[in-house]
Amino acid sequence: MFRYLSQFFSKEKRLVSFIIHHSSFILIALLLTACGYKPSAHAIQNLFFDTVYVEVKVDRAEPENAPYLKDEMNRMVYTRFKGRVVPKDQAQSQIVVSYAGSRFTPLTYTDGYVTRYRVHVRVHFDMVTKQGKLSKSITTIYDSDIDESALSSSALRIEAIRKGLEKAMDEFLAYATAKGMLSAKSK
Repeated sequence: MFRYLSQFFSKEKRLVSFIIHHSSFILIALLLTACGYKPSAHAIQNLFFDTVYVEVKVDRAEPENAPYLKDEMNRMVYTRFKGRVVPKDQAQSQIVVSYAGSRFTPLTYTDGYVTRYRVHVRVHFDMVTKQGKLSKSITTIYDSDIDESALSSSALRIEAIRKGLEKAMDEFLAYATAKGMLSAKSK
């Protein structure tokens, strides 16, 4: 009898959990659509034209990060801006990204070796938009572990810089979205 009751309540718990989970999802979806939520691409279209030229200026000390930054900016224009990357002479908007390098600060030592550090990544964005020329400087911070091996340390260093660049790109996207929303409200 006890076994039968425990199986019954177990099934009932799963059913209640399922209903609560899906009900909360539906509630969130209704709230987002009812309050007039629009994706960031909609706001960014108030700031940038459909055709965008992207240029990346490289830090001479770390040139290996330029292709990564260029690819990520192009991907952002396609996926987030819903625009097209075109040559400079065909573009109505421009984004010039200057990677100004990175600085490492040791955080933790083990037996005299640095095992955790913080990377500060500096990126500057110059833009030609519907509003005219805009500039935005962004400095991001990313904490990372490091191995005592020189080979893996180099790979982890590059990975930490890329994580910092990702954070800078996300912050740039938020900035562009906010500027686009302000532009739409001023019309």
